[in-house]
Formats: sequence, C-alpha cells, structure tokens
Amino acid sequence: MHAVDDMDRKLLRILQDDPDLSTARLAEEVGLSAGACWRRIERMEAAGIIRGRETVINWRALGYEVEVYLRITLDKTETNAFDSFIRAARDVPEVTRLETLLGRVDIRMDIRARDLAHYQEIYKDRILTLPHILDIEALMLVSELKHSESLPI
Repeated sequence: MHAVDDMDRKLLRILQDDPDLSTARLAEEVGLSAGACWRRIERMEAAGIIRGRETVINWRALGYEVEVYLRITLDKTETNAFDSFIRAARDVPEVTRLETLLGRVDIRMDIRARDLAHYQEIYKDRILTLPHILDIEALMLVSELKHSESLPI
C-alpha cells in the first residue's frame, strides 16, 4: 500500500478538478519540480491510486437524449444465473454501466438511447431477451443535479 502524504493529496485534488493539466503546470501549482511531480504521479499510478484519465462524452450532444436505469432481479433458482446474465448483458452496446448489488435488486444497468422509440426497441429486442430475469424496474433520468467522481482528499 502506497502511503499518501499531503503533497500527494494536493496533487490529487488539483487533478480531480483538471485532469488535463500538464505535469509542468501541475508542478508549478504545487511548488515542485516537474520531475518530482512526475515521479509522484507515476508512484500513485503504479499503486493503483490514479487509475487513468478519461474523456467524458456529452452523449446528449451526440443525439442520445434518453438515459434509463434498470434495476433487475434475477431468478437465482437457475444455475449460473448471474454469470450467464452478465455475459449476455455485456454484449448489449447501449448498456453503459452494469453493476451487481446486494439486497433485493441483483443488477443495476444503465442504458442510453437516442429517443423513447429507440429505448423501446432496445428494451424489447435486447433487454427482455436476456436470460434469467425475474423482475425489472425502469427509472428514467429527468435531470442530473450533481455528477462528480471527486471526493474531498
């Protein structure tokens, strides 16, 4: 386990706010040399603290207006219900997130669609054909009030 000191926390706070910041600019903001800053970032990447930098796509700008969250309960009386369901669900291209949960609901699945007609097509042709589904609850996103992967460090 990598020990994180105050300087590492400062670097992480800045990177959460601006992951595209160059190493030179980041080093300047925290008062380190570029080399020392880079070594700290490399150490945190090697330790798995920093998993990578990603491009966040505005799906609405690309015409995907509908986001639906499905909560799925599986028929667990079937052998390997989880494995076969997950294997098949991973092949649905419009599924953007697939998570297993503890509790009454087994699976959370996020779907993006161009419009309601497209969602209905995905639901009817791809989701309802997935194996071992006992129950589905659909929740449609109306508005996003907060979305953040950042935590206070």
